[in-house]
Amino acid sequence: QVQLVESGGGLVQAGGSLRLSCAASGRTFSAYFMGWFRQAPGKEREFVAGINGNGDRTLYADSVKGRFTISRDNAKNTVYLQMNSLKTEDTALYLCARAPSSYDYYRASRYDPWGQGTQVTVSS
Repeated sequence: QVQLVESGGGLVQAGGSLRLSCAASGRTFSAYFMGWFRQAPGKEREFVAGINGNGDRTLYADSVKGRFTISRDNAKNTVYLQMNSLKTEDTALYLCARAPSSYDYYRASRYDPWGQGTQVTVSS
């Protein structure tokens, strides 16, 4: 069974940067679309960024375009989220997940499995 493990979260001041990582087990990592979502307390899980299997197509939520960059290293079975110019509204639990394709990439229901998440807190 594939497992996803996120890391790299923490506390950072507004304007700062963090790099999240999501390591996947299994041998078919490159065959899947990978996404990052986030969930703040009392809010629904929302799509942040996604990347296709060979890394040549990336998708972003409007709220993070120009600030966040998703990438992947298939040799390491890892997907990354570089977050720059962080804002207090970026504070959330960040989760990575796998989807069979980019179809309906913004829908959380398309993804399985999910990691346990890594907390990002941006202070003012």
